[in-house]
Amino acid sequence: MERRLRITVDGKAYVVTVEELDAGPLAPPPAMVLGATVPQAVAAAPVAAAPAAAHGAGDVVAPLGGTVQSVLVTVGQRVAEGEKLAVLEAMKMNTQISAPRAGQVARVEVRAGQVVETGQLLLVIA
Repeated sequence: MERRLRITVDGKAYVVTVEELDAGPLAPPPAMVLGATVPQAVAAAPVAAAPAAAHGAGDVVAPLGGTVQSVLVTVGQRVAEGEKLAVLEAMKMNTQISAPRAGQVARVEVRAGQVVETGQLLLVIA
């Protein structure tokens, strides 16, 4: 009997179909049955990357998905090119987010503890 279930991983919901198995003996896979032919492996088609959202020159986006560990600037603060703005944690590694240019922080779109995706807007430098 098949059942549809919703699971949530890192805040993102997925709908999956699962097959419920009884406690009886399992039938062997088709390739194990005497005289059965083994299907040839089929190469998976490449998946096109999602189009990147349009961002302005002062937009600072997440280079990878992860959790915001800290935001080191506030709105109105002046920053120098290369200055550390925030820290993201992904796979037990910290990634420093630096200012791509000098300017003033116009908006901060994230907070510590927030999960972000690749390309998500973190802050804007005017």
